[in-house]
Amino acid sequence: MREGVLVVDDDGDARASLTSALQRAGHLVAAASELRSALDCLVRLQPSVVLASVHLAGGDGLELLRRARAQGSNAAFVMLGTAPTRERADAAARAGAMELVEKPLGDDAAVALVERALEWRRLRGGVLATPQGGALPAGMVGESAELRQALEVVRQAAATRATVLILGESGTGKELLAYALHQLSPRSSRPFVKLNCAALPDSLLESELFGHERGAFTGAAARKAGRFERADGGTLLLDEIGDVPPSTQVKLLRVLQQREFERVGGTETLTADVRLVAATNRDLAAEVAAGRFREDLYYRLNVVTVSVPPLRHRKADIPALAARFLSRFSAAYGKAIEGLAPDALDVLMLYDWPGNVRELENAMERAAVLCRGPRVGVGDLPPELRAGPSSARRVPKVPGATLYEIERHAILSTLEAVGGSTSRAAAVLGVSVRKIQYKLREYEAADATPPEPRPQREPDQGELPLHAGGTRR
Repeated sequence: MREGVLVVDDDGDARASLTSALQRAGHLVAAASELRSALDCLVRLQPSVVLASVHLAGGDGLELLRRARAQGSNAAFVMLGTAPTRERADAAARAGAMELVEKPLGDDAAVALVERALEWRRLRGGVLATPQGGALPAGMVGESAELRQALEVVRQAAATRATVLILGESGTGKELLAYALHQLSPRSSRPFVKLNCAALPDSLLESELFGHERGAFTGAAARKAGRFERADGGTLLLDEIGDVPPSTQVKLLRVLQQREFERVGGTETLTADVRLVAATNRDLAAEVAAGRFREDLYYRLNVVTVSVPPLRHRKADIPALAARFLSRFSAAYGKAIEGLAPDALDVLMLYDWPGNVRELENAMERAAVLCRGPRVGVGDLPPELRAGPSSARRVPKVPGATLYEIERHAILSTLEAVGGSTSRAAAVLGVSVRKIQYKLREYEAADATPPEPRPQREPDQGELPLHAGGTRR
């Protein structure tokens, strides 16, 4: 079956070159030069892959992606840009793109890129961003039950204007989950504004939240709109809400209760229609008990709570996350990395990831920088990963291990990778759930049975028997 590809680029030569190369490879190709015509092609043609330039007439490639997702498109998007940076690659990933690739592309590279995008789309069942049927919002990666549970809460809360509190350790992806909430809400076409409350001194935090008037303090040379004003009609994420000082907590409470505020140094009362999402890695209930966080503000924030699981509790998601990060960084650094070697993936699966998804992302960036071959090996990974528990749990050597040892390792390692789910382990291994359960009982019985005593060797003729104390008489 011939797959449809849409090429969107305002550079006529680049657009024609990509179109010609992909047509020769057997794809059905349409082309557009600006945002409006590209949206029209998306509706009419429903392509499987979109290659879109970051910079377009009438908008940009990321805006095209966001509108495409809002219209229900499940195409795999690849963004094209000159001199791509990590910040741009991150923005593309958050918007739901497969990756950001440097242009211009050669003919062979373009054909290989489309094939990779088609495979990426197939691996996700052809559904990337629509909320129906349990699919993941754009930018989210993972299939673990723990992540699915968190996303189900997000889906139920998205249609309302209720305040949402996202709890989780540092590096678990709280900001991405907040953006997914915004994507799935009726406010998705309006601004998504964020503020890290821990990154600012107390003297500047209030100004960032509510804005200030000219002359309100030294250096305030002009009026400035705060985050609440900028997020009007959309969503405001206050990250690290547990670090907000008591004086600002009072003003936040007023905004939540009355939907009004004043700029610093101003007297005019302003209003803003804002959906507030708060995130923290702290135990806010304990902070309330210790007197460091207002109880009334806590209850205002804690209308709907979403708990983001740490990576060690969703290890089944590690392969997909690692593949996404490797794809992004290999493109950013101009390398052709196919993926992880099996022993390197084994190391990732056995590590506990105290820094969570952010630590995995950094590890994959390091691996992309150091990798010299087509696949990332153990030596490309950070030393702390190689020195982890994986060293004590190597794959049984073949030859040299019995079939029982190999089968046991395969079953137990797969169970660990899928969070202990026997049904999912059975699906991965291609066996029945009953067989997995039977084997687990067999392993438990074997571990609980003491080894049989070794039979004493009969002494040879002329050899004296060994008596207590290890002496021969």
